[in-house]
Amino acid sequence: MMRFFRLLKILFVAARHGLDDMVLEMAAAHGLARWGRRMLFWRDLTRPRAERLRLALERLGPIFVKFGQMLSTRRDLLPPDIADELARLQDQVPPFAPEIALLTIERAYGRPAREVFGTFDSTCVASASIAQVHFATLPDGREVAVKILRPDMRGVIEHDLALMDIAAWLLEKVWADGRRLKPREVVAEFAKYLRDELDLMREAANCSQLRRNFLDSDLLVVPEVFWDWCTPTVMVMQRMQGTPISRTDALRAQGIDLRRLSAMGVEIFFTQVFRDGFFHADMHPGNIFVQDDGRYIALDFGIVGTLTDTDKNYLAQNFLAFFQRDYKRVAEVHVESGWAPQNTRIDEFESAIRAVCEPVFDRPLKDISFGKVLLRLFQTSRRFNVEIQPQLIMLQKTLLNIEGLGRQLDPDLDLWKTAKPFLERWMNEQVGWRGFLRNARREAPRWAQRLPQLPRLLEHALQPATAMPDKELPREMRRVNAALRRQNRLLTLLALLLALLLFRMPW
Repeated sequence: MMRFFRLLKILFVAARHGLDDMVLEMAAAHGLARWGRRMLFWRDLTRPRAERLRLALERLGPIFVKFGQMLSTRRDLLPPDIADELARLQDQVPPFAPEIALLTIERAYGRPAREVFGTFDSTCVASASIAQVHFATLPDGREVAVKILRPDMRGVIEHDLALMDIAAWLLEKVWADGRRLKPREVVAEFAKYLRDELDLMREAANCSQLRRNFLDSDLLVVPEVFWDWCTPTVMVMQRMQGTPISRTDALRAQGIDLRRLSAMGVEIFFTQVFRDGFFHADMHPGNIFVQDDGRYIALDFGIVGTLTDTDKNYLAQNFLAFFQRDYKRVAEVHVESGWAPQNTRIDEFESAIRAVCEPVFDRPLKDISFGKVLLRLFQTSRRFNVEIQPQLIMLQKTLLNIEGLGRQLDPDLDLWKTAKPFLERWMNEQVGWRGFLRNARREAPRWAQRLPQLPRLLEHALQPATAMPDKELPREMRRVNAALRRQNRLLTLLALLLALLLFRMPW
């Protein structure tokens, strides 16, 4: 019954803001549009459709606001006006009562907050859809920030996710583009990230990993996690002192070099992506502070992105090819990585990419909308049946956030010139002799374990071919079998020599 009333509210809000008008347009082929418009004469259609969608999501509550924020990053799926409007969604949620916060702490630790912390400020200092933050001190006097999960969030989230999945299923049935755009997969992707945010131990682990990656860094500061006080519903971390990055006037007054700060943001992003393959995927201005010494402070680690070594390699090749205006190489990398079909015409794909990217080079960031460039690239990619890689969605979102920070701090920042030296250095380290030695050092223990087993493994590998007498094998098979024996003997010898060389080197 509760889900039924929630569904009625969603339908009412959607109709009030004219969202059904979009669906009716999609369903025009079913003959429903004219009849539906006559029945829903009381709707408010005075605003643009994108604004009506944003207002409806805000009225439906924090889960739908968060869904709209996620959708705003999928510019490959949305018209530009809707994507731009959804990007304006602000997750400003009223805090829950102090009594509820204290009760959550007591349930988490089995004792009241006054026995857990030295002091605890019941006044909320930051509130979002999933959790809110309070300041406190530990028994030894260290200042901390305490993040508390909103009560009963899992039931609310599962409830709304089920309704979203039903709506996505209906869109696939009545919308001509529904199957191609896969709205149910979009909802499933959103559900995955949302469920991850419900476990604050996972967020604490993300924070700890990022802090370890940037320990003693002169670019980024990450708060320390106090594990003895962390639970799935309460996370305790070091309280950070800094200025919100959106307060540019205050930063100037402190003597912070905004141009240098903007370049640092680009370097932090590319360091996380290409050095670590682990990046903060929610780098909007509300989650970034600046310390007095000019270093960035990262906050809120509920959403992170990860990349494999293969992803990083193909991404770096793509970026470098873009920066060098080698559009043929960009097209080739897309095919080599499997992102584009093997039968793609490289010359046609190259020409299409050139038409998108060439106009943006040698222009300051203030004259370039990276979001629009990405949108045009997605549209071009769709023509060539390029599949949007799920592991790159968070990367795209973060890159758009970096663009926003760059515009705010230094409108003349040249994103390309700032990033190119870093990528070239990274590629040299990966494919040069340093990369070879590093990989060899990493693989040496595995080789040491495998080498003694190699003769037996080769014997097993050749067993099917040698089980049959040679005279019964066709002539071609005997020739291949002999070549394989010679090749395996040579590989074994080379592996032994290489292992001996590595073990004798002074690491």
